[in-house]
Amino acid sequence: MTTANPAILLIDNDDNERERFVAYLQQQGYRVYGAGTLNQALSLLQEQQPQLVLCDLNVPTLSEQKLLQAIESNFTRCPVIVMSSGGVMADVVAALRHGASDFLVRPLADMEVLAHAVKRALEQGQLRQQNQDYREQLEHTNQELQASLQLLKQDQLAGKQVQRKMLPANNQQFGDITFRRRIVPSVYLSGDFIDYFTVGDDYVVFFIADVSGHGASSAFLTVLLKNMFARKRSDYLRRDDNTILSPKSMLDVANRNLLNTSIGKHATLCVGVINLKDNNLLYSVAGHLPLPIMATAGKANYLPCEGMPVGLFEHAQYSENTLLLPENFVLTFFSDGILEVVEAEGVIAQEQFLLDKLQAAPNSIDGVVDALSLSQLVEAPDDIALLLISR
Repeated sequence: MTTANPAILLIDNDDNERERFVAYLQQQGYRVYGAGTLNQALSLLQEQQPQLVLCDLNVPTLSEQKLLQAIESNFTRCPVIVMSSGGVMADVVAALRHGASDFLVRPLADMEVLAHAVKRALEQGQLRQQNQDYREQLEHTNQELQASLQLLKQDQLAGKQVQRKMLPANNQQFGDITFRRRIVPSVYLSGDFIDYFTVGDDYVVFFIADVSGHGASSAFLTVLLKNMFARKRSDYLRRDDNTILSPKSMLDVANRNLLNTSIGKHATLCVGVINLKDNNLLYSVAGHLPLPIMATAGKANYLPCEGMPVGLFEHAQYSENTLLLPENFVLTFFSDGILEVVEAEGVIAQEQFLLDKLQAAPNSIDGVVDALSLSQLVEAPDDIALLLISR
């Protein structure tokens, strides 16, 4: 017999009967500890930690209620088989109420009845033990998930604050052209980003980006894009490198940089360069929807351009378009989150909806927000980046 064999505590004050049961159960391969009194039983419970208790209710010196209560309180995973020679229904009910898993009426005509009851009770106890282990493991895992979720929320909050601080100042004037921006946040840390800045005395460079997916990796790529534009601006000022003044070239650089990260992220971009001296706009689009909307003289139209998103194709090609800026205009850029909240179905209808709403050329962020009823959004499903350039 090995210590791996289940241990059984047998409680019976009849020495002969107790020895007979002990001998029989030992023959069945169990470790059996006999007790004739309550104190012996409670002591063996603590010392041996049995997997099963076999208890005779008709022990005159034994407070069976007290024993059952002790087992119920301290050995919740230990099944109990109660035996009684009376077969009184009240005894059965009391035993089951205190957690007994089976009830046997003595004398036992066939000892196999006992063997069967013991085997079944041990299986029930093992199943109960497994369920308890699973429950404890689940509770532990849930606690770890709650802690990880709390940490993730803190990281998300910190990431959003860092991302917001990287945005350019709102309502900036460059010559007679005004740049305004707003990001309507969703519950996620996203990859929407806007930037605009001067390059030398005559140029204003701007871009709006929408990195695929959500989370920290998307947000970090917006940091990479901002750093990429800042580095090229520095190259223009210090190394006579004109890449920053070519939207098409900047998309090529962005495409290579994102592919080199090898993290499976891509981004859509609109990049523009305004020549303040010549009053024109040079722009390129990399898979960005919706396209820029130019509103002037009571009309709104999408600026024509096309190109693949950056970070997907090694040999992606980009084009540039030049536009002479009107005397008065409002040029509006959205990230694709706007398409998820407009009251139209399908991209074509959604794009027409935006044109219709922007015909009046609202010349403020609040005007665009009101025209599209964005202020009524309780929770945006995706971030909505909004860039407004006007004169």
